[in-house]
Amino acid sequence: MSVVVGITTRNRSDILPKAIQSALAQEYTPLQVSVFNDNSSDSTQRIRQDFPLIAWEMSTETKGLLFARNKLMREATSLYFCSLDDDAWFLSPKAITTAISYLENHRQVAAVAFDIVSPDFPDQRKINSPVETSLFIGCGHLLRLDAVREVGYYDAFPGSYGSEEKDLCLKLMDKGYQVMFLPGIHVWHDKTKIARDEKDQYVSSVCNDLVFMYRRSPLLILIPGLLFKILSHLKFSILYKKGILFRSGVKGILRFLGLIFTLQRNPVSLRAFRKYHMLSGKPDRNKEKSDGGKLVS
Repeated sequence: MSVVVGITTRNRSDILPKAIQSALAQEYTPLQVSVFNDNSSDSTQRIRQDFPLIAWEMSTETKGLLFARNKLMREATSLYFCSLDDDAWFLSPKAITTAISYLENHRQVAAVAFDIVSPDFPDQRKINSPVETSLFIGCGHLLRLDAVREVGYYDAFPGSYGSEEKDLCLKLMDKGYQVMFLPGIHVWHDKTKIARDEKDQYVSSVCNDLVFMYRRSPLLILIPGLLFKILSHLKFSILYKKGILFRSGVKGILRFLGLIFTLQRNPVSLRAFRKYHMLSGKPDRNKEKSDGGKLVS
């Protein structure tokens, strides 16, 4: 099997079939679709009757997105792993074919970011040449599995939301790999509201972002980097929607400070860290949907 499309789902039985159907409609072969049902309490388990040819796994306790992604990747015998959210779907049957063709011809590339469109960013741009980026969006991306194994898959974060994708991208860059963005190869992200609480997400996002900085930043920039991040989060939380996230921002910072002596540092090289931030500063519509140190879609 050359590619596995992994979908982690929890309580989104109304929209999950659309994600599955879009994966099965991809022209690339051989392709397998695997769904990890993360302890859903709705009718998700009954959907498997409609898709008997795909792989299903049901967890009897909630494990979370990173656990599920790592499990699907570790069990995959394919060369590539395509991650698709349960509220996202491909807009072209050629998306995976295009991405894998690029990876096959560029061995230094470990990850491909699809072009994400959504209700708040609905405009679809034309297909264009791939560009190097610092980040893929979790709802739609393709990974070279041997490179992901080399860097140890996703690392766990204390919060359930935010920073996991950029952390993996930075680890890949530290090993000399590239992350490429494919303009015009679209995945629609419906941004389903189930299990999305803006304030709780921001607490998690702030804490995880500070943990990311603490773990990965070279010693030379650790203290100024943390101070900059803390001030940035405070500024954003005050200005965003008349300060509705201020308490959440402070809570996220305090949560990080309470964990700091339990965290292990595993910094990347200064070269990789500089490259990551240089690429993060380049304009890219996909980055507007990433956390950017703020909210995560």
